[in-house]
Amino acid sequence: MRLRGRKGIREDIERQKELVVLNAKDYQGKWAELFGNNNPIHAELGMGKGRFISEMSKKYPNINFIGVDMYDELIRKASEKAKNAHEIKTDEEAESAPSIPNLKLMLFNIEHIEEAFAEGELERVYLNFSDPWPKKKHARRRLTHPGFVEKYQQILNANGEIHLKTDSQSLFEFSLNSFADMGLRMRNISLNLHVDGIHPDHVMTEYETKFAGQGMNIHRCEVVIGENVLASHLEQLNKAKSE
Repeated sequence: MRLRGRKGIREDIERQKELVVLNAKDYQGKWAELFGNNNPIHAELGMGKGRFISEMSKKYPNINFIGVDMYDELIRKASEKAKNAHEIKTDEEAESAPSIPNLKLMLFNIEHIEEAFAEGELERVYLNFSDPWPKKKHARRRLTHPGFVEKYQQILNANGEIHLKTDSQSLFEFSLNSFADMGLRMRNISLNLHVDGIHPDHVMTEYETKFAGQGMNIHRCEVVIGENVLASHLEQLNKAKSE
């Protein structure tokens, strides 16, 4: 994937020190300190243009959000989405953009995500419309390959979950098999998330809006990782059986 953007992109994002994190490894184990609180931290891996993470940070102010992508241009676009979502007007000549207290945009390669977060530092990982890498020889690049999932398990805490959404049936099938082969519990599996219409509380990504508008099926599932959330899930299942 190659992106062409306007000149001065790197300089632009470098000025946004309150929003953009360029040296993520320096904050491994220190993200709570950076946010200035101990609220749960949710990260979207491969955030694209940033609509989802921006809207989520506005909707849930008591959760800290991190949008991760490896392209300068997408970080820049996401910063614009974030400021628009939070209705922040900035002076282009200013040294830095105003802070959004519960949102950071991180320029980083997800392949090494375990180097950016300490063990148990995240509560949730979002994988929204990740590249399906359809060729079999590229299976290891899929963000739901066991090699990646093992890294998510490492950085998720006792309440940890993975939330996956995709329009790709082949990626969804691969993902379900990957999670099952690893012995992971799944819940809220949907083969057509918006079959009854889009729920008013649902936060859409750019791709989701486009594909749902074209009548395409959106596949979704939640993967239960942490011991606390797993215990709660099993308790609910047992309760349902006894009713």
